[in-house]
Amino acid sequence: MKIRTFQLSDYMSVVELLQLSLSEECCEETMAALAKQLSWDSELVLIAEREDRIVGAMIGTIDRNQGFIYRIAVHPDHRGEGVARTLLSGMSQRFRQRNIFKIHIAGDKHNEILRPFYQSLGDQPIGFVTLSKPLAIMAI
Repeated sequence: MKIRTFQLSDYMSVVELLQLSLSEECCEETMAALAKQLSWDSELVLIAEREDRIVGAMIGTIDRNQGFIYRIAVHPDHRGEGVARTLLSGMSQRFRQRNIFKIHIAGDKHNEILRPFYQSLGDQPIGFVTLSKPLAIMAI
C-alpha cells in the first residue's frame, strides 16, 4: 500500500470514496472541510492507494498549533486491512516534521464511532478530544 499526498486528479475518486464510506450528513461536512484544507495545506490530506486504486483518505489539519485528524474514510471492501493505521502513521510523520508530537482526534459525532479504533492504538500519542469550538476547517 502506498500513502501519498492528495493530487488534484484524485478529486473524483475521493468524492466517490467519501460518499461510499460516510453518511450523507458526514460526507457533506467532510467535503466542505476537505476544500478548505486543500486550499490551506494539501500536504495534510493523505491518500492510501493499492494497485493504483484509492482505498482510503485522511484529512488532517493544524489548528491553534495542534495537530488534528478531522476525518478518515476507508473503502468498505478494504476495512480491517490496516489502511487506517497506515494513513495514521503517515499523518503522524507529517505532523512530526512540523514539530507537532501530540495528535488529537476531532471528537465530533461522526468520529465517535471510531473511538474504539483510536483507543486500540494505545502506543500512539493520540487523544480523542471534544472541541470547545469548531476547527478552522469546519467553521463557516
